[in-house]
Amino acid sequence: MNDIACHTMNEGEILNGTHTEYPFFHGIIYGDKISSAKLSKRLSCSIKHMPLRLEFNFEYDTLKAIENGITKDPTFVLNGKKFLEGLVQVEEIIKAFERKLNE
Repeated sequence: MNDIACHTMNEGEILNGTHTEYPFFHGIIYGDKISSAKLSKRLSCSIKHMPLRLEFNFEYDTLKAIENGITKDPTFVLNGKKFLEGLVQVEEIIKAFERKLNE
């Protein structure tokens, strides 16, 4: 997959995967297939030039989402913790990841 173009992420894909020097994060997008695809595309556009690697997985099962405390569709969980809720804008995604990288 092209690391430069914004695109809907695939299950198990690692954004910026060739940059092994970048910190590695694992993300799960909970929600229906359409909103999850939209959020994954916004994520790829937002962080494609940031110094991090991000592996994507999707969870479409509503019961599993509820079991994990997910109440909004879509929700992005980063390294096991809720990170973004709803179909957030690119600017908000960038700010959230900048804060995460500065922790």
